[in-house]
Amino acid sequence: MSAKTTFKILTLNSISIEGLQRLPRDRYEIASEIGHPDAIMVRSAKMHDMTLPESVLAVARAGAGVNNVPVAALSKRGIPVFNAPGANANAVKELVIAGMLLGARNLCQAWNFVEHLKDEGAALDKAVEAGKKQFVGFELPGRTLGVIGLGAIGVQVANAALALGMRVVGFDPQITVERAWQLSSAVEQARNLDELFSRADFVTVHVPLLDSTRSLVNEARIRLMPDKAVVLNFARGEIVDEAAIVAALGAGKLTAYVCDFPSRSLIGNPRVVSLPHLGASTHEAETNCAIMVAENLRSYLEDGIIRYSVNFPEADIPRTAAHRITIANANVPNMVGQISTCLGDAGLNIADLLNKSRGELAYTIIDLDGAITDATLARIRSVPGILAVRDLGAGAGAVARA
Repeated sequence: MSAKTTFKILTLNSISIEGLQRLPRDRYEIASEIGHPDAIMVRSAKMHDMTLPESVLAVARAGAGVNNVPVAALSKRGIPVFNAPGANANAVKELVIAGMLLGARNLCQAWNFVEHLKDEGAALDKAVEAGKKQFVGFELPGRTLGVIGLGAIGVQVANAALALGMRVVGFDPQITVERAWQLSSAVEQARNLDELFSRADFVTVHVPLLDSTRSLVNEARIRLMPDKAVVLNFARGEIVDEAAIVAALGAGKLTAYVCDFPSRSLIGNPRVVSLPHLGASTHEAETNCAIMVAENLRSYLEDGIIRYSVNFPEADIPRTAAHRITIANANVPNMVGQISTCLGDAGLNIADLLNKSRGELAYTIIDLDGAITDATLARIRSVPGILAVRDLGAGAGAVARA
């Protein structure tokens, strides 16, 4: 058993108790204020201006997006960032379906109209009948939904829309094999974004915010859409050009914009329904996200296993020997060779080894037949390009920073 038997977890937001219960109290100390944390669990707290202690081994975001986490800075320190892709997919899917109904049937505008009626009795009935004409909408069956991004959420949205009788066209040049198997064969493939926009009565976006996706929904693409179309955004606010949306609504090109990201330019617009970031705001989604990241965080801290990291590769092998070390490094040639030389010179036999890379980063899990000395760890740390080395011993281990 490793000398380190307790890990300290700093929580920056309230994390579902069902998730925290996946971290046994005899091995984990969890608090919103804690010194020298081994890991940080976060939901919406902004971490970019935080000074992160040198003790931090990992950051776990109980949600899908990681825009509030300084991923690039953490990568340079060899620190994996975990998230929970798909854990909130059903919650967002339900909100997208609700958004389509809000946009098609003018439900929010109609509710607001009724809330401001002052009449009573027969006069109220007359006012209702007279006013309802301005809220005539349209039905979903036969309409076309364009889904941009066919990950966990996009696939569920596409399949649900088909069940409602809609036609669905999707676009995702990076769709995974797993998601492709989950996607209904009735979903049509768009060759490019322009084709999708030109065919879609509704467009919904389910992609991360990157330089390449910023203002993905813009004036030129809105112009391609059929008249009276609806745009839905439950991904990130900046993926949609708000100025282009407002102009298209004012010109009658779009009939509605439904989003999860209020802004001053949107609030008060009668054709906009902006919600207070409700996408993952269900008890079930918060629980699912917390459980997923807690379990993956535990696997990493105790066994060096990486699952669902946004910056490091998937790396998972069962222990085959008494002693385990893990190494994060720059993805450059001959790193494994140099590490193996250090171990061989120390008389250590490698029982099993897994080396994976992702972009500019690589990660190696090595099981050894014997314990590694501080001198050998120091030699590995001195290899140019090494970011972090962890000695997990026979259980969970301490960290040695490069």
